[in-house]
Amino acid sequence: MEAQHQFTSSGGATAVHNANTYRRLIDVGIALSAEKDHQRLMENILSAARDFTHADAGTLYLKTEQETLSFEILQNDTLNMTLGGTTGKPVTLPDVDLFNEDGTPNLTNVASASAVTGELISIADAYKADEFDFSGTAIFDESTGYRSVSFLAVPLKNHEGDVIGVLQLLNAKEPGTERVVPFQEDTQKLIEALASQAAISLENKLLLKAQRDLLDAFIELIAGAIDAKSAYTGGHCQRVPELTNLLARAANESNDPHFKDFSLNEDGWYELHIAGWLHDCGKVTTPEYIVDKATKLETIYDRIHEVRMRFEVLKRDAEIDMLKTIVAGSDEQEARSKYEDQVTQLDDDFAFIAGCNVGSEFMAPDKVERVKSIAKLTWTMTLSDRLGISQEEAKRKMREPEPTWPVNVKLLDDRYDHIVVREERDRMPPDNKWGFDMKVPEYKFNLGEVHNLSIDRGTLTEEDRYVINDHIVQTIIMLNSLPFPKHLKRVPEYAGGHHERMDGGGYPRGLTKEDMSIPARIVAIADIFEALTAADRPYKAPKKLSECVKIMSSMTNDGHIDADLFELFLSSGIYQEYAEKFLLPEQLDSVDISQYLDATQDVPSRE
Repeated sequence: MEAQHQFTSSGGATAVHNANTYRRLIDVGIALSAEKDHQRLMENILSAARDFTHADAGTLYLKTEQETLSFEILQNDTLNMTLGGTTGKPVTLPDVDLFNEDGTPNLTNVASASAVTGELISIADAYKADEFDFSGTAIFDESTGYRSVSFLAVPLKNHEGDVIGVLQLLNAKEPGTERVVPFQEDTQKLIEALASQAAISLENKLLLKAQRDLLDAFIELIAGAIDAKSAYTGGHCQRVPELTNLLARAANESNDPHFKDFSLNEDGWYELHIAGWLHDCGKVTTPEYIVDKATKLETIYDRIHEVRMRFEVLKRDAEIDMLKTIVAGSDEQEARSKYEDQVTQLDDDFAFIAGCNVGSEFMAPDKVERVKSIAKLTWTMTLSDRLGISQEEAKRKMREPEPTWPVNVKLLDDRYDHIVVREERDRMPPDNKWGFDMKVPEYKFNLGEVHNLSIDRGTLTEEDRYVINDHIVQTIIMLNSLPFPKHLKRVPEYAGGHHERMDGGGYPRGLTKEDMSIPARIVAIADIFEALTAADRPYKAPKKLSECVKIMSSMTNDGHIDADLFELFLSSGIYQEYAEKFLLPEQLDSVDISQYLDATQDVPSRE
């Protein structure tokens, strides 16, 4: 009330002083609300409180989940000491316990007492105070030559009245004389008002930080789940963000004219960080049995085992025919010779089919013709193939009437029920709102045995590749469905462009270099280089670093990736920095990058 009385009743000088003080309080409150950096906010809170009270020193504590007060910022002008906050120098003092071992409140420490009671505590002279334990302060003073006299502890309360921290000020100084004096009552009221404003600002930042930490943890959880889902993805989702960050920093710091307009602020870095982590989030929708399709006949199981049994049936039929022929009185030696020839041919044919199933070699036309020839062999089926099957398969079988059993069926076939029809809901409308422009296969799946065994390279059909490529479609749809705040609005664009090509030949939108931002092009390079250098893919042996760089150069020449970024990728040494951290020792060979760079560009030496 004293401060208010002075303001309304005292002379003009006092009124002006108080008016300026409250104006400063308002200005400080506005400044605290506008500060985005959590550490700088805490520094500003402590500095403002010291400024208002002319305090020589001060400490800002935050309450922890362990019911302690943690030292966040420590400032002392006389000792020229500043710790915590943006200084990079941590406060190494132990936390202050709010409760004793028996569960009773710790009321012997000024800061903890203020936090537990929620009350402001002012001490005129610590060396004359009996109600608090200042033994630790005395030890500090003795070791530094400092003298801690007046104390002011102010609890920081959030909008619900809960204490979230404590502001402790030390040694108020009388203006003009610099003599240490007790904290004045009217100043204490001012600091309480400041503490109230500061606590709300601080809690808002803590809540935002908690939300960001939760978002980061959730994003990394999704990425980790995708990597764990298939051995074929390895640590891809975790390594791409790191490589993305390295290349983005190089572009941000580059003097190259190509990157003169590229600059990321704090929000921009975080936006790119999230995009890197979520660039493959759509893979959660991709079936493992397609991602992990190791052989041509593999679906949820490898159908080569079914084919093997058919060959076994044919061998058994050949043996039965031999025995029947002998029993009927035919020449035994001739019958056995014919049987052995049949079995030898069947064994050879199965070995060939099994080799085709692995998909490790190119299927030349003559091999495809042999598959078709072997497929024409028949065996007798006596049991209905419509018993004990799923409803989905039963629907496919119903397209044609059931035959009269037994029937002769082909050893390998492309049957009508091997075709999984693509429903209208599985088709991508040409006028889709995302601008996807991908060729959609006629069928959803083609499980035909001859069709799959005739795949010319690898193990995937056109339909399989479409399902795998669809992960980027799902990534874009998923990310665009999230209510990203304004500063994260470009996450879908950055994450969704890593399968596009600079010449427009990529997918899912057929974008060109001009259609893509630099961050989107950076993610594309990071995605490709990680995949090339990965040593944890079960379907390929680890490649040498030089081989990966050579492949990247060819992709650049083919208009696949950004040539300017690729040159920066090499000239900055990022390829080497990443390789030394993530590649196996046996992958690290010498790379002559001069052959891939512009002749006018200075090439740094890489030892």
